[in-house]
Amino acid sequence: MARQRIKKGRPISGWIILDKPLEMGSTTCVSKIKWLFKAAKCGHAGTLDPLATGMLPIALGEATKTVPYVMDGAKTYLFSVTWGAQTSTDDLEGEVTDKSDKRPSEEDIKSILAKYTGDIQQVPPKYSAIKINGQRAYKLARDGEEVEIKPRQVSIYKIEIIETRDENITVFEVECGKGTYVRSLARDMGNDLGCYGHISELRRVSVEPFNEEDLITLDKLIELEGNLEGLDAAILPTGIVLDELEEVPISKEQAQRVRAGNPVLLVGRDAIIQADEAFASFGSDLVAIGEVEKGSFHPKRVFKSSSL
Repeated sequence: MARQRIKKGRPISGWIILDKPLEMGSTTCVSKIKWLFKAAKCGHAGTLDPLATGMLPIALGEATKTVPYVMDGAKTYLFSVTWGAQTSTDDLEGEVTDKSDKRPSEEDIKSILAKYTGDIQQVPPKYSAIKINGQRAYKLARDGEEVEIKPRQVSIYKIEIIETRDENITVFEVECGKGTYVRSLARDMGNDLGCYGHISELRRVSVEPFNEEDLITLDKLIELEGNLEGLDAAILPTGIVLDELEEVPISKEQAQRVRAGNPVLLVGRDAIIQADEAFASFGSDLVAIGEVEKGSFHPKRVFKSSSL
């Protein structure tokens, strides 16, 4: 007697832009979303620390193939720096390692912001997911090992003061590129100002191409538990993250060929002749990501669909 195949979940695809709650890990969030949606496949685009809140883009199904396009997008954070203390983790989770009675004025802080704008060299926190000789830095640090993390280049597009709550706390907004650690910004600014500093609040408010209007809370999704139609209404389309690429409209027959891994010739007066990266679509259906060479679309990554 043949074994009965175990169901692996629904083949749904798209994006849930979760407003991650405080003190919940990104992996836990993904697990909850996968369970709620009964999804076959699920992953996130950019980890948030447990003590951070805000935008955590979660990919369902075929959308997991587009995660790199979100990872590379610009991100915006609101964060509070508490002056006068440095911690082992550069946020509230760690132990205080250094203290200072000095407090910077707003003018002092503004005078150093130019140093943190543009392409800068940044050393990630010791408690981070950076790999050192194949192991995560946070694991080595927790085991009591001394970790030396080399600086790397990150891009800061904008950083500005939003609010000065009192002499101890300053609130900033930063728009930055992939791989930037906001905890490192707080640590380094505190050191430059001679007063130490660490993150006391951190919220991610945008990840290109998503914005705050796309956010949905976990509580709202939990309210819809069991209502798959209502949950599915919260899913954004897979192709929404590919708007910066050239779109190549193709026919149903061409879509079938592309999904089989074959190139297709693009015809018509407006047909694209050359593109390093483009996506092929049939109607509203995302078919594949690939390149256009001499008027032909060559698929590199294809997407399943139930519409053909």
